[in-house]
Amino acid sequence: MSRTRITSFLIGLLLLASGPLMAAEYKLDTEGQHAFIQFRIQHLGYSWLYGRFNDFDGSFTYDADNPDKSEVEITIDMASIDSNHAERDKHLREEDFFHVKKYPEARFVSTSFEEHDDDTATLKGDLTIKDVTRNVTIDVEHVGHGEDPWGGYRRGFQGTTTIKLKDFNIDYDLGPASTHAEVTLAIEGVRQ
Repeated sequence: MSRTRITSFLIGLLLLASGPLMAAEYKLDTEGQHAFIQFRIQHLGYSWLYGRFNDFDGSFTYDADNPDKSEVEITIDMASIDSNHAERDKHLREEDFFHVKKYPEARFVSTSFEEHDDDTATLKGDLTIKDVTRNVTIDVEHVGHGEDPWGGYRRGFQGTTTIKLKDFNIDYDLGPASTHAEVTLAIEGVRQ
């Protein structure tokens, strides 16, 4: 074997060996329904109305040795909104709220991830709803990670944020206690 081939072979081995040090990519486990996007908003200031989006997809990368390089991308089918009331959901899909015929998807793309020492992190990114994109901050908690019973490897996070409806051109009057929605993302990813 020539010296050039030996050198190429050794470089290839080094690149393969360094593979695990790179960020791992995880696909959201939406098929097994181990990922959720839920929201709650006050109803007239008397109680909380809860709902969720049933259809969404996405992925994230994470490297425990270099967590600040983590990235997240999620796409939500806005017509899949489910507040446990068919007539309300129909109204939420119309122009007063999400106008899903014109804006069928919402999208979140991360811009930064800052991990803290207590299994929490701060995730920032661009959230697009309707025709508006705003930077939002999500408070993240590591839930856990490890091998699953099917030979895969999973990692889970939970994040919460609060969004102002008017920031996304949702200006329907729900009363003074109902101007913001709290959003929770419970994300479990399967390493690819």
